[in-house]
Amino acid sequence: MSQAFNKVPLSWHEQMINLLSERVVIVDDTGTILYINEGYCQFIGTTMEEAIGRPVQDVIENTRMHIVTKTGQEERASVQKINGSEMIANRFPIFQDGKIVGAVGNVMFRNPEEWLMYKTKIQNLVDELNYYQAKVHKDLRSKYSFEDLIGSSSKFLTAKTWAKRVSGSNSTVLLMGESGTGKELFAHAIHHESTRSATPFVAINCSSIPEHLFESELFGYEDGAFTGAKKGGKKGQIELASGGTLFLDEIGDMPLSMQSKLLRVLQEKEIVRVGGHKSIPINVRIITATHRDLEKMVEKGGFRQDLFYRLNVIKIDIPSLRERKEDIPSIAKQLLKKLEARFYRNGIELSAEVIERLLQHSWPGNIRELENILERSINMLDGKTIKLLHLPLYLRDCETEEIDGGNPIDSPVFQSVSKPIPVQPLKETLAQIEKQAIQQALARTNGNKLEAAKLLEIGKTSFYDKCKLFEIN
Repeated sequence: MSQAFNKVPLSWHEQMINLLSERVVIVDDTGTILYINEGYCQFIGTTMEEAIGRPVQDVIENTRMHIVTKTGQEERASVQKINGSEMIANRFPIFQDGKIVGAVGNVMFRNPEEWLMYKTKIQNLVDELNYYQAKVHKDLRSKYSFEDLIGSSSKFLTAKTWAKRVSGSNSTVLLMGESGTGKELFAHAIHHESTRSATPFVAINCSSIPEHLFESELFGYEDGAFTGAKKGGKKGQIELASGGTLFLDEIGDMPLSMQSKLLRVLQEKEIVRVGGHKSIPINVRIITATHRDLEKMVEKGGFRQDLFYRLNVIKIDIPSLRERKEDIPSIAKQLLKKLEARFYRNGIELSAEVIERLLQHSWPGNIRELENILERSINMLDGKTIKLLHLPLYLRDCETEEIDGGNPIDSPVFQSVSKPIPVQPLKETLAQIEKQAIQQALARTNGNKLEAAKLLEIGKTSFYDKCKLFEIN
C-alpha cells in the first residue's frame, strides 16, 4: 500500500489534504506543528508561516494533539472549546515501525450551529427514508381480513370457513371462481390471518404483464442484464415477497415458458435473477387464483400438469354472485359505505324496487359489476335514495331477462346492439356475431375492455386486436 502511495506525486499531497478535509493539522512526536492548512489557519486567525514549527498548544486553544502523541489513543468526535465556541474534532496518532512519530487532527464542525445544520440535513434524509420505507411496507401488507368478506349464504360460508382453516398453513392455495367474485380479497384475508401477516404480501396479475417482461418482473435482473436495465439491478416480485405471501392472480394466463420456471421455484425454493448466476434462496407462500378451468387447460396443453398439481394442494371454490343472491343487500350496503367515502357522501340507501331489481339480475360481472352499478348510480343521484331511474338502462329493463341466469344473448343489452343477420357467407356471419358479443361484453362492463375480455374468456391482446378489426372504440 505504501509503495503504491509513493507513486503519487508529492505535489499532489497538500491538494488532496485540502480537498478531503477543510481544516487539518499535523504534529511530530513532540507536538510541534509540521503542517497546518490554510483552512485551519483562517479558522484560528493565524498564518501557515506563523504556525509551522511552533508547539501546537501555543497555536491552537485547548488542543490535545500533543497528548495524543504521548498516549497513542485516537480521539473521535471530541468537543473542544475554541474561539469562544465549541467545535468537534478528530485526532489520530501516526505510527512508523511500531513507534508513534506524530499525530494528525481535523476539525469536523467549527461550532454547534454548523453541527446542527448537518444534523438537520441528515435527519431530513433519515425521515424521508423512513417515510418511503413505511410506505413500501404498507403497500406490501394485506388490505383485507375475513371481516371484510360479507355474506351468509351456505356456499359462501363454506368457502370462507375453509379459507380461514388453511390460513395457518404454508401450503399453496388455488382460488377458483368467476371474474369479480372477490378472489383477491380471499387471498388478502388468508395472508392477514396467517403467521406471515407481518411480512410482505405481493400481488401480481398474470394477465396484465407482457410476456417478454414476465421473467424480469417475477425474478428481477442484475445490472446490465439487458438494454435499459436499471443500474444496480432490481429485485423481482418473488424476492420482494420472500418471507411472506406471493399472490398470482389469473394464473391461467401465465405463459407456458414461465410456468416451468415457477415450478422450479416451488421445488427448489430459490430463484436466479435475469442475467445472474447466483441462486437466491426464498421462503414464500404461493396463493393463486383463476376463473379458467385449469384441468381442461392441462388436457389441451395450455397449462403444465406438474405445475397444476403443485398449485392445487388446497382448492377453494368461491361462488358467483348469482349463486348467493341472498347476500346482495348486505354486499351492496358495504359497497355503498366504501363509495360514500370516495364521493364524500353519507346516508345513501337503496329503494325496495332497486333491491328487487338487483335480485332479479344474473350478474355476469359479479361483485365488480355490482360496485360499478352502484358507483354509476351515485353519480346520477341528487338525494340519498337510489331508485330505478338511477340504474343503467339494461338493469331497468331486466324484467325480460331470465331470473335464474338466462342466456346472455337473450338479454336486453344484447338485443340493443344486435340487428337481424341476413343470409351471407358463414365467415361474415361469424364475424358479425363475434362483433356483437364484444359489444355486449363492453356494455356489461361499462366500457372496461380488460373486464370485457375476461367475460369472453379471451386474452387482452386478442380482445384489443378484435376491437381494432371491428372498429369498436
